[in-house]
Amino acid sequence: MRFKALEIAQSRLPKHVAGDGNTVQQIFAANVFNDDAMQKYLDKASYKAIKSAIEDGTKIDREVASQIAAGMKAWAMERGVTHYTHWFQPLTGTTAEKHDSFFEPQNGRAVAKFSGDSLVQQEPDASSLPSGGLRNTFEARGYTAWDPSSPAFIYENTSGKTLCIPTVFVSYNGQALDYKAPLLKSLTALDKAATAVCKYFFTDVKKVKGSLGIEQEYFLVDKALYNARPDLIQCGRTLFGYAAAKNQQMEDHYFGSIPDRVYNYMYDFEIEALKLGIPLRTRHNEVAPGQYECAPQFEEINLAVDHNQLLMDLMDEVADRHGFKVLLHEKPFAGINGSGKHNNWSMITDTGVNLLGPGNDPESNLSFLTFFINTIKAVHDNADLIRASIATASNDHRLGANEAPPAIISIFVGSTLFNLMQNLLDGVKSNQGKWDKTINIPQIPEILVDNTDRNRTSPFAFTGNKFELRAVGSLQNSSSPMTVLNAAMANQLLSFKSEVDALIKAKSHKKKDAILQVLTGYLRDSKRILFEGNGYSDEWVEEAAKRGLSNIKDTPSSLVAYISKHTMDMMSRLDILSNEELHARYHIQLEDYIKKIQIEGRLIDDMVYTSILPVAIQYQHALADTIASMNAAGLGKKETAAHLDIMKELSGHISGLKSSTDKMVEERKKANTIDDVVKRAQAYCFKVKDQFEDIRGHADKLERMVDDKLWSLPKYRELLHIK
Repeated sequence: MRFKALEIAQSRLPKHVAGDGNTVQQIFAANVFNDDAMQKYLDKASYKAIKSAIEDGTKIDREVASQIAAGMKAWAMERGVTHYTHWFQPLTGTTAEKHDSFFEPQNGRAVAKFSGDSLVQQEPDASSLPSGGLRNTFEARGYTAWDPSSPAFIYENTSGKTLCIPTVFVSYNGQALDYKAPLLKSLTALDKAATAVCKYFFTDVKKVKGSLGIEQEYFLVDKALYNARPDLIQCGRTLFGYAAAKNQQMEDHYFGSIPDRVYNYMYDFEIEALKLGIPLRTRHNEVAPGQYECAPQFEEINLAVDHNQLLMDLMDEVADRHGFKVLLHEKPFAGINGSGKHNNWSMITDTGVNLLGPGNDPESNLSFLTFFINTIKAVHDNADLIRASIATASNDHRLGANEAPPAIISIFVGSTLFNLMQNLLDGVKSNQGKWDKTINIPQIPEILVDNTDRNRTSPFAFTGNKFELRAVGSLQNSSSPMTVLNAAMANQLLSFKSEVDALIKAKSHKKKDAILQVLTGYLRDSKRILFEGNGYSDEWVEEAAKRGLSNIKDTPSSLVAYISKHTMDMMSRLDILSNEELHARYHIQLEDYIKKIQIEGRLIDDMVYTSILPVAIQYQHALADTIASMNAAGLGKKETAAHLDIMKELSGHISGLKSSTDKMVEERKKANTIDDVVKRAQAYCFKVKDQFEDIRGHADKLERMVDDKLWSLPKYRELLHIK
């Protein structure tokens, strides 16, 4: 089976890399207009212009864009491409595209054309995608504009190939209508602020880039079973389902042997991903049955986000070929682990220095301490905004459940660095010296121990030379939390430099002393966010409240941070998002929340009345006939007692299911009459959604009681265990 997967995957390789002896080196980025392709298909002036745009942010003029378009078209058509599209990321959370043909009729012949204007700019309808009021039906103009820093690529499926050009999406007035435009602005702000601070330590640094590695968790289910579950089809999660006898309690799925059928799927989508330049490196079973993970090498943040969005589309398409459906919802199954998208974030200079790399002696590494402590302060001061950036209707189900971190934003740094921070506050040297701890076991090579342990319950954990934001949902576009984190860090570094420069200018402090004084003050102000313990414990919830840390458990309450004075001042000052754009995003995400809960509520009502109550009543009728026949046969109360008990329990759940569903429907109708979007979202959260668990409780008990032959919905025991 595994050799068959290799044969199928290799059959889809581009002709110029197909054949015997294919290696990852030959496959990688075969469908990407990367540096090698640009050097081959562009003249020197065009190549220089696009490289300058990528590395320095300079603008490409239209005449040069025409030359680049000609080279890109030649490259794509040699690979069998017939259409091109601007590939963008609107505020729907998914990707969007509109395909145009290269070919135009001319004198009875088909002539291939692709102009610089077509490369640089197109005009989709901006009123038909979420705009938060920035665009109306009668003012629909919007623009997609080429992002040269993310390379064009060829997306191929069974029917053809399309040249995809990554773009931003903005309104006629220039407001961002997507995730990419604010992300790019936040990266510019971070670069400027971090580079300025780097000058304290490295005079040769000219640029700082954000680095990101996105771990992607997901579930696989059999496509036939998926198609028999309306809730999976329409909501991405099971609205009903009694727990399987065997789920994850044996702890045998995590890192277990990958099933052949899953391995074939993984191999296939990895080949497709490598062709698109997505540097996938890791694959493994996750904790829950049917749950898996893939992870790439670290990349520049903009490219990492683009690749993750592309990867999710790719995973879904390839799964179809293998008889699977990919579930990216954060909590597709109740009672077992949900899925996240762990964002591993750092900052790298153009000279190759990881600014969050502590080295062997972090106490003496002043540049590391500077960026490390400023990150802590940035997260502390923007904790509610970070919480808002990962708030969605689906992620609400995951946060604080099983392996997911709690909704309380805290930071784990590990005992070594935690003690170092405390010593800095106390003004003492730890005398720890260089970090060179090892573990020695006979016949085993020396095990080098990291300078921090790992804490899976922390939403923001330091993991050696980077911070891992573990609270991002598996379905999310990582641009949102990365834009917030970049902005918070840029804002913090600007403040830091201003304070240090003021102390140095006053001639009261040498540079090192000024830096340490400011850092110590930051630690004192933000040490309450440092937590080394179990984030799942009730004790931490109580302790966090005493510390004054927020514990915002639902999306509507979280999103208000987007329009706080602090957020609006910071985003406006950094030229990332205007107040108008922030209010638009706030309303878009509230509407998204309402619609998702509304869809779930309507589907619950539909499934209860068409799939669950009918079979429960049918079984109730059969049971009543059995009791009647037993009575007719002269059997007494003793013989029919068990049957009557089952009948009473069954009838109770039927009655309870109907009444709780009807109550939910009435609350949904009331919520729909509320004009104010904030109050409507709150009504859906606290009045409508609040009824879901009661409804599910009755339905799941009925699933356990009703004859298995009658129950039409595939059960957890079937969905979770892939054969």
